Amino acid sequence: MSIIFYPANERGHVQFDWLDTYHSFSFGQYHDPTKIHFGALRVLNDDKIDAGMGFGTHPHDNMEIITIPLFGDLHHKDSTGRDCIIKEHDVQIMSAGSGIQHSEVNPNKDKRVELFQIWIFPKERNIAPRYDQKSFLPEDRVDQLLTVVSPNEPDTLFINQDAWLSLGHFKKPFSTNYAMHQAGQGLFAICIEGTCTVGGQILGRRDAVGISGVEAVQIEAAAGSDLLLIEIPHFTSKA
Repeated sequence: MSIIFYPANERGHVQFDWLDTYHSFSFGQYHDPTKIHFGALRVLNDDKIDAGMGFGTHPHDNMEIITIPLFGDLHHKDSTGRDCIIKEHDVQIMSAGSGIQHSEVNPNKDKRVELFQIWIFPKERNIAPRYDQKSFLPEDRVDQLLTVVSPNEPDTLFINQDAWLSLGHFKKPFSTNYAMHQAGQGLFAICIEGTCTVGGQILGRRDAVGISGVEAVQIEAAAGSDLLLIEIPHFTSKA
């Protein structure tokens, strides 16, 4: 078993006039050769975007991009014609595929938006760009792990990769043995709030851990905690 601890206070941090962002992996102005990716997980950005501000139109290709608002709303427009608002408790996924352009802007004039943006290397390259979005009831992840993204499960958002994303909000102490869906997978877990223990590693707020080389991972969460799990194919290098 391999365990890599990612302390919250060691993430890359970049602050602009309108954007306060933390990077778990090398991104933009932040580069750490020891933190390029964890298996197929390439990016996990923890963004705070001021009211009325955001990212103008920009391109992507061959990446699965997942956006999870933690607070507030995000206005998304893209070259497929999609024009929509992503709200708290929504999850959005975009397969950039052969190429897509999009913008992401906080539509509110009186509050910022806080979100995770996650990039995962695709299973199949150069597919036609696609977009999907789904609202999940917050009560459906209380004291349990709710799968929100998968390649094959009903009532989840489809991803072009052997990847499963799960969210949990725990009002009481929680414990489970998380089983990998198939051989060769790794698990990246980030404690959004509270205190969690994953594979024996204690995590505080925004701490994360990457675990590989196991068939299952023991997970515990204290009351008042929130947890995001990202199970992805694991490999040691990516060109």
